[in-house]
Amino acid sequence: MSTPNGFPLHSRVCVTRSTEGGAVQDLQAKKAGKAAKKEAGGNGAPPKIGTPISETLKLLPEELKANMKIKSITPRPPRKPRLERAASLDEKSWRKWRRFRTSQESLTDPNETSSSNGSLQEASPSPPSRAKASPCSPCCPQDSSHSSPDALEAAPVGKSRGGTSDLGKRASEISSAFGGLLRGKGFAGGKPRLSQIMPARPLPPMELNVASHSLRTANRIDADCLDYRHYSQHKFGRVSSSLSDSRLQGNGTLYDNCSTDSMKSTFSLLTPIRAKDVRSRSYLEGSLLASGALLGAEELSRYFPDRNIGIFVATWNMQGQKELPVNLDDFLLPTDPDFAQDMYVIGVQEGCPDRREWEIRLQETLGPHYVLLHSAAHGVLYMSVFIRRDLIWFCSEVEYATVTTRIVSQIKTKGALGICFTFFGTSFLFITSHFTSGDSKVNERKLDYNKTIQALTLPKNVPDTNPYRSSSSDVTTRFDEVFWFGDFNFRLNKDRETVDSILNQNPDTDVSKLLVYDQLTSEMSRGSIFKGFQEADIHFRPSYKFDIGKDSYDTTSKQRTPSYTDRVVFRSRYKDDIQAVKYSSCPVIKTSDHRPVFALFRVKVRPGRDNIPLAAGQFDRELYLIGIRRRITRELQKRLEQKDQKSSSICSIS
Repeated sequence: MSTPNGFPLHSRVCVTRSTEGGAVQDLQAKKAGKAAKKEAGGNGAPPKIGTPISETLKLLPEELKANMKIKSITPRPPRKPRLERAASLDEKSWRKWRRFRTSQESLTDPNETSSSNGSLQEASPSPPSRAKASPCSPCCPQDSSHSSPDALEAAPVGKSRGGTSDLGKRASEISSAFGGLLRGKGFAGGKPRLSQIMPARPLPPMELNVASHSLRTANRIDADCLDYRHYSQHKFGRVSSSLSDSRLQGNGTLYDNCSTDSMKSTFSLLTPIRAKDVRSRSYLEGSLLASGALLGAEELSRYFPDRNIGIFVATWNMQGQKELPVNLDDFLLPTDPDFAQDMYVIGVQEGCPDRREWEIRLQETLGPHYVLLHSAAHGVLYMSVFIRRDLIWFCSEVEYATVTTRIVSQIKTKGALGICFTFFGTSFLFITSHFTSGDSKVNERKLDYNKTIQALTLPKNVPDTNPYRSSSSDVTTRFDEVFWFGDFNFRLNKDRETVDSILNQNPDTDVSKLLVYDQLTSEMSRGSIFKGFQEADIHFRPSYKFDIGKDSYDTTSKQRTPSYTDRVVFRSRYKDDIQAVKYSSCPVIKTSDHRPVFALFRVKVRPGRDNIPLAAGQFDRELYLIGIRRRITRELQKRLEQKDQKSSSICSIS
């Protein structure tokens, strides 16, 4: 329906907007715009684009105004969200073109300044108003020359940008622009702009890690140590961090893992050292709680989170045999504990003639992870102390002393040898002894014990960690942890037949009936020997006396009674500092009439002071190199033998 002057007649003009921000045009407004353009072109006086609909209605005759009924728009609350309709292929292509065009124009425009979140700025010179408007007010930009369908689509709901007088103008512009875009045309006016979109929640922090991969992995530890790392994390909940890392974080400097990647590896336990610590610390004096102390609580907790170390203590009477066992793995590395210990102390009585060869064999068996901290000898009494190579820096100087209990003998076969040192803040004393032999010589053995604790002059230069609890008449009271092991020669007070019958009834672990006749157990219960010492429960067969190379006990004419002559006892200044994990013998080594006896312990370690004389990482380097070379040679020989076995074949003719 149209007026006599050719103007279209509409009962109302309205622009609706969906909750998603998409503009939907009125089809009647589109037709009205086209008819208005044609009519205006014929009369030569086209209405202006920006003319409000109220001024357009003034051009109509008075009689038409009387017949027209313009329905006013009443405010309504916003409708509930609804599902977005599927876009057509034309709309999708137009949206892709719009994103490409706007991004291209923003890059080429030298005056364009992008926002921090990547959204396009408003083209209007004045900032848009943030005041709330009526819920049904249309959300259109104020400048009509930069309007676009997506401007309405991206504007927030409830933001008013125009009045009701601009409805006609907006309807015609939206219909013409949208229709042209669907036909593949661009905007005739200025470039479109999107309003700033605020994120619904704060953006996640961006990870700052600028360190190169080579720096982070340059100091990665050996692959064979990874299992120890997983074990410590599983058992102790340990993470490879330290207090020095926390100090780096707390000084107000921007810190992330990359800050110290150049100083320490991701898989390394080494702590970054501050430059002022290098300048000021001498490590010759300090206090217990000093920050950065070498033997302090920080270093101790970093290496031992539970402050317990594993110690292997073994004794073996070798009977002076020149022949050494082919393999010592079953002796030093039993399969029952899954992990090796932190410290290995081996005492030998009646040792082999070539002591150096024995130490090389020990180093070859323990491998490159361990070094010989110290070794000493007293006649045919040998003692070797091996420790993990990364723990030698926390040991004091090692001291040793000897005691001879048989003065008449030219060869010192009976006596004692003691080695002591301080590890962090805990002092250790290891004593290996060979007491007087003989079934009935219990008193002589007690005299050997008393002479040893009185004559063993230790410590010498290393200070006592607790001098108030020390005694000048007993060397074992001057140390925190004491381990005494050797061939004590205490026997079973029973005849051979009775002992054999008990062993045949209980062949493996139940030896409680035998221990009733044990001389050492009886003397320790009376307090006449090894005062304050303890011994773990015995669940192995007597270690003496065997036929060499066999599992049978003495079959000679002497018919010696099997006995527990080889023992390991311990004592501590503090209750429950030493926990016995395992106490057993090694029956596979048969080169002597004695079987080796060993014990595994968990020992509590305390932090110390930096005022003790340190060993400064000293160890037997020559022995280390020889042992590693032999280990490599042995492995190569095994591989060659396996290769030869695979390549060789035996043909049999039947």
